[in-house]
Amino acid sequence: MKKNFDIIYHFSFLITLLAASIIPSGCSKEPIREVIVDPGDTTKASTYENGVFIVNEGNYNWGNASVTFLNNSNNTVIQDIFNKSNNRSLGDVAESMTISGGLGYLVINNSNRIEVVSLKDFKSVKSISGLNSPRYLQLVDSNKAYATNLQNYISIIDLHSNSVTGTIKTTSWTENLIRYGKYMLVTSIGSFNQPSAFRKAQILVVDTETDAIIDSIQSGKEPIGIVLDKKQKVWVLCSGGYDNFESPSLIRINPELRIIEKVFTFPDPKALPSRLCMNSTGDTIYYLKGGVYQMPVTSAALPEKPLIAAEGRLFYGLNIHPTTGRIYVSDAKDYVQNGTAYQYSVQGDLIKQYVTGRIPGSFCFTQNSSK
Repeated sequence: MKKNFDIIYHFSFLITLLAASIIPSGCSKEPIREVIVDPGDTTKASTYENGVFIVNEGNYNWGNASVTFLNNSNNTVIQDIFNKSNNRSLGDVAESMTISGGLGYLVINNSNRIEVVSLKDFKSVKSISGLNSPRYLQLVDSNKAYATNLQNYISIIDLHSNSVTGTIKTTSWTENLIRYGKYMLVTSIGSFNQPSAFRKAQILVVDTETDAIIDSIQSGKEPIGIVLDKKQKVWVLCSGGYDNFESPSLIRINPELRIIEKVFTFPDPKALPSRLCMNSTGDTIYYLKGGVYQMPVTSAALPEKPLIAAEGRLFYGLNIHPTTGRIYVSDAKDYVQNGTAYQYSVQGDLIKQYVTGRIPGSFCFTQNSSK
């Protein structure tokens, strides 16, 4: 059983397809969905424009995705805010959240939609349909965004009509993406059902003016995270493959020349890293590998010890506050009970902890969030 849980943890993007078969029936014939822990919170916020959103994936096919809000205005924690504001479930597997122009874009993977909400009251503005297993959304500008998915295309989103207006054909599943000048760099995993040996792992270069793929950069197997540093270098975290095909790696790319400049190889092929993040000053990388690791972009080697040790916790989500640099990390526990989120200082000292919904996978910060 532990082996199955480890697979889900290290491959956050596989949770949407594996959780149904591994968690509900892996150890017992009794329905685990009856084991419910409810934080019991009934409060609402007058506004959701100042704080931190914790996006809780929920269990695959259970329709119990939710959002927890850390209210900076009065230092309170509010659970399941979408349900409270809209009197309906958020959906099935909430993957990520992006904020633009006073709106929040919640990517709901197994519900095949993006839920657009107003940050004033978290009421739904529109549900964007026409998607197939969407993963992440990245803004091109104030008018347009791209959404990746498990299928062979990238969706083009019009941010005025909040609708899909086109697609960019790819050869495989796309995951994370980041903007670089007029280009969007997109991690491309390979065909979902293929073993890693046959997957073509690469970084796609998309011209956002023409919505066309103009180039690609080969990467390590399963490129799952991508960030940009202060010197405009791109860093990509590669898991090595769900089947441990090769050792995980962290690579640095020169996006102007579109070449790999440096490769850091993780020594243990089974200790898989995930959740690559960059601080707001662009000089320090963070990732999960059991614990939380911190690495200056000028480092000559991977860090040997974590900044924050897991100490028996199942760290699952990670992000860095854009203003304070504080570290937010989540514990998914057993993927059935409600999770816990932690706030740490840059030095790795615990500041606060919070109850969340099930499987807290990502954090999103409002523009005026200060804590």
